[in-house]
Amino acid sequence: MARPRKSSTKTLTPKQAAAARWRAKQKAQKTGKLITAIELPETTETDAEIETKLSERFGILKVLAKAACDGTAKALIISGPAGLSKSYTVEKVLAEWDPTETQYSIIKGYVKATGLFKTLWQNRRKGQVIVFDDADTLFFDDTSLNFLKAVLDTTERRRVSYLAEYTMFDENEAVNIPSTFEFEGTCIFITNYDFDALIAKGHKLAPHLQALVSRAHYVDLAMKTRRDYFIRIRQVVEEGMLTEQGLTANQTKDVLNFIETNIDRVRELSLRTAIKVGSIRKFNADWEKVARVTCLRNN
Repeated sequence: MARPRKSSTKTLTPKQAAAARWRAKQKAQKTGKLITAIELPETTETDAEIETKLSERFGILKVLAKAACDGTAKALIISGPAGLSKSYTVEKVLAEWDPTETQYSIIKGYVKATGLFKTLWQNRRKGQVIVFDDADTLFFDDTSLNFLKAVLDTTERRRVSYLAEYTMFDENEAVNIPSTFEFEGTCIFITNYDFDALIAKGHKLAPHLQALVSRAHYVDLAMKTRRDYFIRIRQVVEEGMLTEQGLTANQTKDVLNFIETNIDRVRELSLRTAIKVGSIRKFNADWEKVARVTCLRNN
């Protein structure tokens, strides 16, 4: 019987690794340089332990996402690495809850404070859900943060105000948006940022992030090492992700073996890489050569 995979060698602690990823992302945004690889700590857990841990965390995520849909949970923050099914898991719960897609809105990308205020107004009613997916600019704007702290508050009535010298217009309802209104909806935030690590590091945003965490259910999906990443990829693939794209069982196995063998060289250790390698495996006889060129770093 194969021995459990385990390593006691560490490079960075999980919090240090999260802080390193954050610094690299900020530097990349300023310099325009691509992030290729961030050093991650070696795992100290067996594959079985990682499997159990991730199954538990994603199970909790589904429970809380359903609670957000029915209004039991007023706010939910989901933290984890990119491309490892955070959004997919939440969107699947939302689609099952509301197949018509009329009760929830998914916001991705850049959001200004005025746009946030308008979005909150348009989704202010009980039973409405707003998902901010990778809309991390919200966390870097004081006005936006203050809006969020108001609508995520745990008080009975959640009022938010924007006392500007002009009036915003809601095209959907053909009305002027009042400067103060009550918010009864639910907010879900999906982010790559590790709030715990940034708060522990004493980052300048720490007080604001702590305020959001205190108002919301915070789920850290506990994926801190390369082995964590790979196990999560394997879990989702084994649930049928590549089979749905027409790959056979043997082709799916080849994809997972390729990623595992090259776990330290893949440009991005995520489900996106599994999809890329899967598409190459499906249609190209010399697929490994193509995958090595397109999906692996040279160094």
